[in-house]
Amino acid sequence: MKFHTALRPWAVRRLEKIENADIVVGIPCLNNDATISHVIDMVSEGLAKYYKNLRTVLIISDGGSTDDTREVAKDKSIHPFIEKIITIYRGIPGKGSALRMIFESASSLKAKVCVLCDADLRSINPEWVRTLAEPVLTHGHDFVAPVYTRYKYDATITNNIAYNLIRALFGKRVRQPIGGDFGLSKDMINFYFYCSRDVWVTDIARFGIDIWMTTSAIMNDVSICEAYLGSKVHDTKDPAESLGPMFRQVVHTLFQLMEDYSEKWKNIQKSESVHRYGSPVSGEPHPFSVSIEAMIENFKEGFNNFASFSKSIINPQSFEALQELSRKKKNRDFRMKTEDWAKIVYDFAATFHKWKRDRGKLVDLMRPLYYARVASFINETGGMETYQAEKVIEKQAQTFEYLKPYLLKIWKD
Repeated sequence: MKFHTALRPWAVRRLEKIENADIVVGIPCLNNDATISHVIDMVSEGLAKYYKNLRTVLIISDGGSTDDTREVAKDKSIHPFIEKIITIYRGIPGKGSALRMIFESASSLKAKVCVLCDADLRSINPEWVRTLAEPVLTHGHDFVAPVYTRYKYDATITNNIAYNLIRALFGKRVRQPIGGDFGLSKDMINFYFYCSRDVWVTDIARFGIDIWMTTSAIMNDVSICEAYLGSKVHDTKDPAESLGPMFRQVVHTLFQLMEDYSEKWKNIQKSESVHRYGSPVSGEPHPFSVSIEAMIENFKEGFNNFASFSKSIINPQSFEALQELSRKKKNRDFRMKTEDWAKIVYDFAATFHKWKRDRGKLVDLMRPLYYARVASFINETGGMETYQAEKVIEKQAQTFEYLKPYLLKIWKD
């Protein structure tokens, strides 16, 4: 079902009454009553500290929370000069629809900048507002991506797939392309809201929104920068247990973006860094437990069930390596070569390019192999600190770049 607007009628009337704003801060949320109060607190303090003389609006875009998220947000006191809107959006359930409502609101208010913050943040502080807004307001950038210090086993989809493809294909070293916290100019707000209403009935309306935003910004040659936000602490998820839907929606969106922009990325030969504001924060991020046993078991079960089909997709050398992994008895011996992983991702992307049936099922076949790569990364970096593990991630991204000719060949053939 298509919705011509993500706004409910009363929210439209409220926006008409406010008329305009300089800064809009949007917080997409769903069942975040444990963290939403802190996020609102920090945003309010940031706006009061740095932008008291500007017109500011805080928008809580809720996905129909069944806990007390909206009630907590309504009861939360903020500085009196800040307008606050709390509403359930209209559209497909997902973060993308929540952001669509924020884009629509910011466009209606003719905001100069829109800052986006996730609702499950535990490490956000008032400086985040300024850090994400100032590159737009002062330096004229259109798109500000975050750079966090994260625990080495956090953001596994970013580290093993998204960052590699963004860098190798689209040519920009945006370290956190699905980070969740962004700064956007007026032009970008309008671009995202008006570019295509059809995207809001796809996976972009769910978890695919962040990677779509980043890739669209890169491919439309807008001014992109990154900003250091320090350590990111949020509601962590064990990749073996919780990232299934997110994996499918992010990877499906990425592969679709490869389709949409294929004539551009084919001609990009190397990557380049973007300007970064601020300084990295030293120190080790807060660790959390992950189950390598569950990941390896998920890999073995999924691979063995669909090995005959995967064999038609994956190059023979990498398929043989996967067969060997599926027979490993000791978890500590479980290692996948980076070259094999890069080729496997490219094999699936090229198959997606030619696939005309249910592409979602194709992406699902790739998920057990992703578990294998994450398990291998855990074994490879087990004794490392975060900065050392980051070097492994960078080396992996370089491998994806080096093997781009392989992708170009199989994409064509």
